[in-house]
Amino acid sequence: MIYPVISTKTPIFLTNPKTPRIYESCTKLRSISRSSQHQNPIENDIKPKTQFINPVLMTNTKSHYGFQAMLSLCGLGYWVQGFRCFPWLALNFHMAHNLNFNPSTLQLVQNSANFPMVAKPLYGILSDAFCIAGPHRIPYICIGVLLQILSWGQLALIPVTGQTLPSLMACVLLSNFGASIEEVSKDALVTEHGQKHRIKGLQSYSFMALAVGGILGNFLGGYFSHKLQPRTMFLIFSALLSFQLAISSSECLGLSHRETPTGKSITGNIRKHLSGLMIAISKDTISKPLTWILTSIAMVPILSGSTFCYQIQCLNLDLSVIGMSKVIGQLMLLSLTLIYDNHWKQIPMRKLVGGIQFVYAFSLLLDLILVRQINAGIHISNEVFTLCFSGLAETLAQFKILPFMVLLATLCPQGCEGSFTSFVASTVCLSSLVGGFWGVGLAALLGIKGGDYTSLPVGLLIQFVAALLPLGWIHQLPMSCPAEKEMKKCIDETQGFERVVGSVRN
Repeated sequence: MIYPVISTKTPIFLTNPKTPRIYESCTKLRSISRSSQHQNPIENDIKPKTQFINPVLMTNTKSHYGFQAMLSLCGLGYWVQGFRCFPWLALNFHMAHNLNFNPSTLQLVQNSANFPMVAKPLYGILSDAFCIAGPHRIPYICIGVLLQILSWGQLALIPVTGQTLPSLMACVLLSNFGASIEEVSKDALVTEHGQKHRIKGLQSYSFMALAVGGILGNFLGGYFSHKLQPRTMFLIFSALLSFQLAISSSECLGLSHRETPTGKSITGNIRKHLSGLMIAISKDTISKPLTWILTSIAMVPILSGSTFCYQIQCLNLDLSVIGMSKVIGQLMLLSLTLIYDNHWKQIPMRKLVGGIQFVYAFSLLLDLILVRQINAGIHISNEVFTLCFSGLAETLAQFKILPFMVLLATLCPQGCEGSFTSFVASTVCLSSLVGGFWGVGLAALLGIKGGDYTSLPVGLLIQFVAALLPLGWIHQLPMSCPAEKEMKKCIDETQGFERVVGSVRN
């Protein structure tokens, strides 16, 4: 975890070494405005020494404690979010083997379950405009976790629920509804605390927690898939969610409280945040990179359901092998995130994302090698090839989003962190849904179904071509990140002070 560096010796104005002139001008102008309000120069010299230091020490200590609490709370939440692959692996196995769903139906269930994620902007605007009693975001996190407990607990304790498609879909939708509320609150917490403490790139630590949870979830899911019933795995995840709920609802976290602004109705606050969101996303610095990442995801048909059924039905791969391949994929995601956080942040964004997209397109051909059994011709078994290469494309697809999350979080307007980050997350989810349903339609068009995978190589080649197309408009991305928000804020504040001082002098 990274904790903020807060000096207890400097009274209140923290100097950023990268922007000394701007902050010095801010300090001087603030001093002028304070001195103009006092008549006795001796009192002005004494008051900062006797009355100003202790309150700042208390504020910094409280802020530092609140930041640690936020990291602990969100770190646990992102870890559990990554661990969701544990029950989902059991659910996919249950649908493929126990319920005998064909590949298109299986993928249709997987994609339809993500519909609650599309409504994330509604949850974000609500969390910005309406504060439940207590810490601002924590009650929403608790509500989201509770809904997930009800969903997975019902699948675990009521056997009939998981035997029919309508009841199964209802539980999955409820689970993702709760997960979307929780994710919106966590993303908003990370964004607003990163801006408050002037720390860029906290989203990379969220990816690390997700990857660690995914590593453990896939490893345990693959190991216990043949040793435990799916209902038992659902129950284990429900117990983990209950632990997270207990931690989230604890009153000792020390995060700051926030109340709904007085003088305005909830409807007025929602309109205000919605207007701010529309203004923010209409700017070219936000709309162009957001449009690129959305189109690059949506235009690639996802054939995950078809490849999953092919691996199980035709290659007779054990589910533990598929689980371990996802573990290796999550290990690669964690490694890539660490490398990005330490080295790749300095690479121009257009160059970095273009390279990732190029490698991602060619990684889609690895499934074609497995389907054509080219690996067998060079004496590489299906198990070894699946372990080493099967999860690479999925890993790169997840990692590609990280630079955009860091960039857009830097540009997020203050006061609408929940609505802005949830809008970005929901549009990314919507583009994934489009790619998923595009894959379902392509599989139906090519005649890919259970027991007949002769057209699967054609679908994989279409995937490869579609993944290369976004490189044609890579120029929409900025070469580098724009200036820091704190610098812009201080420049605006300086100009405001100059106008005030100038009007007083005139």
